[in-house]
Amino acid sequence: MFRTKWRALWNPDMYHGWGKEKNYFEGWYFKLVDPTRKHVFAVIPGISKQPDGTQHAFVQVLDGVACKASYHRFDARSFVPSEVDFGLTLGKNYFSADAMTLDLPNLSGSLTLHEHFGWPKMLGAPGVMGWYSFVPFMECYHGVVSMHHGLRGELVHLGQRISFDGGVGYLEKDWGRSFPRCWVWMQTSHFEHTDRASLMASVAHVPWLGKYFVGYLCGFMLEGKLFRFTTYTGAKLTTRVENDAVYLTFRQGKLVLEIAARQAAGAVLASPISGDMTGKVNESMQAIIKVRLSENGVLIHEDTGSCGGLEVAGPVEILCQ
Repeated sequence: MFRTKWRALWNPDMYHGWGKEKNYFEGWYFKLVDPTRKHVFAVIPGISKQPDGTQHAFVQVLDGVACKASYHRFDARSFVPSEVDFGLTLGKNYFSADAMTLDLPNLSGSLTLHEHFGWPKMLGAPGVMGWYSFVPFMECYHGVVSMHHGLRGELVHLGQRISFDGGVGYLEKDWGRSFPRCWVWMQTSHFEHTDRASLMASVAHVPWLGKYFVGYLCGFMLEGKLFRFTTYTGAKLTTRVENDAVYLTFRQGKLVLEIAARQAAGAVLASPISGDMTGKVNESMQAIIKVRLSENGVLIHEDTGSCGGLEVAGPVEILCQ
């Protein structure tokens, strides 16, 4: 058990819940977009361990085009994670960084995930959270398994066969006790002027020693290079939320990343509260996200992303600064 937990500490992609019997959740978020962009799904396998020790596993599916979500419940005993890497068997379903097999009532088939662009691992920073990965008792931990990867294979959705050959995916995860009190999260890998770009940005209320701070993680992958803007790297953030739009401006040294995301129709997903999946969050997968990256005032790249995932949850005015 100790070796497995130690291995997971240095590999955020893996399951982290060894030895935890209550007040705990863990889930992986697979975003799937076919080459026509007419089919956009989020598939979220996970485990829920409630305060009283009651447990169940689940797979949530969000159809981003139809704006419908479904929650598929499994016996916790069918949740079988690998002890050496990221691999998860859940009934007849299987998930890893390289492959997915689904056997759900309205979604089935197999996909392979290839040519990953992962978040770099460095000494003292095994993943997107940097040294915060080692801080115990945090409310929620976050991991980015792959910023951008290709898809191959076929899924059957409501009787319709959908080819994902040439499609694009994104993969991240969360684990801990509960989602934050409030947060903004967005992601897109579908830009107008390049097919080698991906954006992920998250801003959240983080409890800390009886108080809180606004924590943020942002990565913009452009043509094989990752631009990082995070709390632990000393980046500065300005946040503004107006009506149906979110504006984020990150500054890291001479770099400035400006983001404008507009909310769109979505569906309600279950989210964790003390490990129990009784929370609710609305997620759109139709958001339009504009980015502008500059250095020393000189424009590096400006673009508009579609098929954008966007969540704006809780009293987000707390995040505006």
